[in-house]
Amino acid sequence: MTKQITENKVSPEQLQQLDKKHFLHPTTPLPLQQADGPAVIFEKGKGIHITDVHGVEYIDGVSSLWNVNLGYGRQELADAASEQMMKLAYASSFFNNSHEVVIRLSEKLASIAPGDLNVSFFTSGGSESNESAFKIVRHYWKLKGQPNRRKIISLDLSYHGVTMGATSATGVPEFKKMITAIAPDFLHAIPYKTNCELGDKTDPDYDRSFRGIIEKEGPENIAAIILEPVQGVGGVNIPPEGYLKALRDLCDEYGIFMITDEVITGFGRTGKMFGVNHWNVVPDIMCVAKGITSGYIQLGAVMMTEKLRDELNKMSDDVFYHGFTYSGHPTACAVALKTIEIIENEGLVDNARVVGEELLKGLNHLEQKHKITAKPRAIGLMGAIELFRDPENNIPFAPTEFAALAVVEECAKRNLIVRPLTFGGMNAVAIAPPLISTKQDIEKMIDILSDSISAYEKQVL
Repeated sequence: MTKQITENKVSPEQLQQLDKKHFLHPTTPLPLQQADGPAVIFEKGKGIHITDVHGVEYIDGVSSLWNVNLGYGRQELADAASEQMMKLAYASSFFNNSHEVVIRLSEKLASIAPGDLNVSFFTSGGSESNESAFKIVRHYWKLKGQPNRRKIISLDLSYHGVTMGATSATGVPEFKKMITAIAPDFLHAIPYKTNCELGDKTDPDYDRSFRGIIEKEGPENIAAIILEPVQGVGGVNIPPEGYLKALRDLCDEYGIFMITDEVITGFGRTGKMFGVNHWNVVPDIMCVAKGITSGYIQLGAVMMTEKLRDELNKMSDDVFYHGFTYSGHPTACAVALKTIEIIENEGLVDNARVVGEELLKGLNHLEQKHKITAKPRAIGLMGAIELFRDPENNIPFAPTEFAALAVVEECAKRNLIVRPLTFGGMNAVAIAPPLISTKQDIEKMIDILSDSISAYEKQVL
């Protein structure tokens, strides 16, 4: 018997029920979704605004998942996808095949990437990019005759995705709880101990620094380190000056690959084209996704130096047995080319820097104005502020108080979407609006956030 298919026109209430019945949500409490259905069902978007099925319009203060950098409703991106679909919707790049648009995108990425990161391997997103990077560096060391160099070191509170290797590299424990075992040979360092990376063994955390772990495990067993230039999900944590340079030197000292995860920070988010540009560091491998297409279609890439590609070529005598069906998808590549063109033509990297200064001013204002706020930080259009029961004495809210979530919910009542960051006992509210945001947009978001914090303060103080 054929199942009845839902007609195109359904009420919001019907959509709620159909969602509960048929859709398994990512990163969502399943009992909550099954009990109440989705919190919001979005229908359309324009600019920095997104509208639900009831006609309620929200400011998207986090670019959805840090990825809708150009905002919603960009006709140019729709046209680029449509034109490419009609010309060549899909073509495989397996078995030494290629197509024009993936070649042009590869060239374009090489022209904007730092240093000699001139070679790209394409994926469908950030998790696949990081997973691929791990496989590539381990493959390299195997070809090099050093198969024991398998271990990957990342940072506590890092987020690198949800595939098996990416989950294992992720330094947020909650993402590991759903599985019974993580992949072997993944280690985690304590973040931002510049003095340790420079060799200061008097620091009590030395053994948990990148350098300390390398010395303990033996560099002959380390394949690579990976880090986000600015940690996103872990709290919008910005490294101190000199930290990335110290890691670059550390990797060079021990002949270890440096992988940077630019999935969030790439393509203008931080006020530079890539996060590493702030510190003039060139990694051996740079993983990108999200902003490469402004979230309009799935695409990611692993960018590597020509030196690495050439060494792989020299040592290889067999097929490179790694690839995804949608590696170098023509339509996605066309959207990426148009996205980068818009970023450049509209000066959105510089806009993120200039408007990002207003964001930091606004967050600093919130710290001064409210009794429960502290530690404002921002780099470009990527910022956060933390909530404490007693900021002066660094006394946090109890986990059961869900402070950040409560403030985020207050923001939603006022039609602003922001994100709670609660890992590691933190209560932070993240704000990362589209790169097209104006100073006036930021002022409005800060005002709403301030009103929301005030409402929560009345409940808890």
